[in-house]
Amino acid sequence: MAQIELGDVSVTRVKEYYGPVGMTPGQFLPTAPEDAWRSDPAWHAPDFLDPRTNIVNAAVQSWLLRSEGKTILVDTGAGNHKERPYSPVWSHLRTDFLADLERAGAAPEDVDIVINTHLHVDHVGWNTRLDDREWVPTFPNATYLMPKEDYDFWNPENGHKPLLGRGNQNVFEDSVTPVHRAGQVRLWERGHRIDGNLRLEAAPGHTPGSSVLTLDSGGDRAVFVGDLLHSPVQLVDPEHNSCFCEDPRGARATRRRILGWAADHHALVVPAHLGGHGAAEVERSGSGFAVKGWAPFTPYTREAADEAQAAKA
Repeated sequence: MAQIELGDVSVTRVKEYYGPVGMTPGQFLPTAPEDAWRSDPAWHAPDFLDPRTNIVNAAVQSWLLRSEGKTILVDTGAGNHKERPYSPVWSHLRTDFLADLERAGAAPEDVDIVINTHLHVDHVGWNTRLDDREWVPTFPNATYLMPKEDYDFWNPENGHKPLLGRGNQNVFEDSVTPVHRAGQVRLWERGHRIDGNLRLEAAPGHTPGSSVLTLDSGGDRAVFVGDLLHSPVQLVDPEHNSCFCEDPRGARATRRRILGWAADHHALVVPAHLGGHGAAEVERSGSGFAVKGWAPFTPYTREAADEAQAAKA
């Protein structure tokens, strides 16, 4: 866990899980050549790839922001006790996420705003917690900001056939509907201004309602990009999509646009799943980009991965 100050906003990294996700590089980024993962081993192994198993490593983490007197949580991970028959990595977890959140200085009742960048299984799990046999909002005083496009897309009543398919089974019912029923959800479209430092912007492609959170305060800038990218491979060459991108062409265009903005405005790029240092500065390089530097967050280590595996046992 580590904290940095960006202008008048503090940003704290709160880990839920770090470790293998059960996929090889070729499965995870199908269009990326194998040597893209080997081009700079210091970047990829072991933070993003376990060279012993050739399995991709990823972090599931939230970003705790404090801005203009508000406590804001960006994405809520996979959650505990969730039944995920088609996403076994996230099924029936028992992590210390809430305790880690409190160690970062925020009890559940302290959170004012929850941002779900999109509504995939590993971004909404801690929206709710199990109270006896009922799923209830984890953050009782929070407004949950959700993109309306994703809310409509993942609502089973609308009959969409997403690429992720049954991998998102039960997610809407146990992690979205309970907070909506409690009257805590605000659905937004196109863009949403949170305060003078923070705004949400539509960034479709990975899912129809995928969004990014832009921070601009005191000359410092950052963009929290959710699942716009998962690996440094995509930082260098934004043409490569993950296997979970609903609209491949749209995802490529959005990734290139956001990375271009970040490079031109010297903004820190903060993805949801980057292990290691967790965030990067980028610069333009030919037709793509290059990593200019890594953020000063505490890197996740192999020991963290072993702890995550033990939490699943």
